[in-house]
Amino acid sequence: MNYDASVRYLLSLGRELAAPTQAAAAKFDLENIFILAERLGRPDRAYPSGHIAGTNGKGSTAAFLESVLRRAGFRTGLNTSPHLEKINERIRVNGVEITDEAFAETFTRIRNVIEELLAAGKLRAHPTYFECVTAMAFEYFARERVDFAVFEVGLGGRLDATNILSPVVTIITRIDFDHENFLGHSLREIAREKAGILKHEVPLVLAEQRPEAREVILARAQELSCPVIEAGPDHSLEIKPSLPGRFQLQNAQNAVAAARVLQTRGYRIPADAIAEGIANTIWPGRLEKLQSHPDVYLDGAHNPSAAFELAAFLEQNFAGRKIWLLFAALRDKAVDEVAGLLFPRAEEVILTAPRTPRAVSPAQLAEITGHHAARFSVIPEAERALDYALSKAAPDDAIFITGSLYLVGQLRHYWKNRAQVHAR
Repeated sequence: MNYDASVRYLLSLGRELAAPTQAAAAKFDLENIFILAERLGRPDRAYPSGHIAGTNGKGSTAAFLESVLRRAGFRTGLNTSPHLEKINERIRVNGVEITDEAFAETFTRIRNVIEELLAAGKLRAHPTYFECVTAMAFEYFARERVDFAVFEVGLGGRLDATNILSPVVTIITRIDFDHENFLGHSLREIAREKAGILKHEVPLVLAEQRPEAREVILARAQELSCPVIEAGPDHSLEIKPSLPGRFQLQNAQNAVAAARVLQTRGYRIPADAIAEGIANTIWPGRLEKLQSHPDVYLDGAHNPSAAFELAAFLEQNFAGRKIWLLFAALRDKAVDEVAGLLFPRAEEVILTAPRTPRAVSPAQLAEITGHHAARFSVIPEAERALDYALSKAAPDDAIFITGSLYLVGQLRHYWKNRAQVHAR
């Protein structure tokens, strides 16, 4: 299969989020990915790995840790989700996305194995979109002979396809409410799902948590005899994260603590590699600044915890300045709570939608959240919404594009094409 056909096939498998409650439609435990990985020869065991779960910050933490390891001279693999613009972003070796050709080749190999297993009756259902991409990452990293791979959990932890890993270190970032329909409606339930990535005697790096989440995770760690390292300032090392926002300091500290654990396991990671890796990490779509005068930022704040951090960033850095807020959301999100944190800070909120059937329509967003805004507009087409904000914002103003990573990815792509057109 070529690249376009591979991507179309993956998309035909349906939305990537899967949950135990949907088990009537497909199988969402680890059986599929385990059988597939076994048939592939367990490529996930061809290299040591780090495994990261959490509500917010797990992607940034993964990016920080990968950057540190690469700076220390390791050949790295990085598997994250979701992607912003192109599915290739999910699978990287030494910071470089898998090529279209390698993507198609890897997917074709995986698909052929899946067809063989289905024909033999060894799989009860076709692996999901996420299971297929996870298997591709396992396989590609093995073929590329990486020295170390960093994996971000897609959803939850216990039943996530990445959870067949046998990592040398696990990390749990800050836990908050998100995907409650899938993971549970209390922090204790959500924490229990995230703690499902813990493995017997494997060290855990734990970010600062609310008491009820921390209690659940520590109890599980004790059951499994996992040494626990609680992330915080490393007084022997000054770090300056390249990514803005106070929450990125915590994410960087998670990665530093994981690097320290790896040092105790024999990995040669000099202190300057840690500092330089943190300082040079690039992670798009998280308080990513596109331009100045007016400032334009992308930030995928899609749940209340992330919105709280974005609101703090606005308060600390944009007090007294007019903010134009482009906002979209998906149907499974706490839209009203996110809007309540962000909308009162905006001169005007422009309600829009990314191109996904999961998006709340802008008209419905207006009904649900309009009361939080001093003024709002409804512009369904996201690209037109951005053009409108740019036409209204003065040089000293700021535009923030937020609420959905789908929106962030779509407008990031539009921005780059727009800049190329204007450069001609």
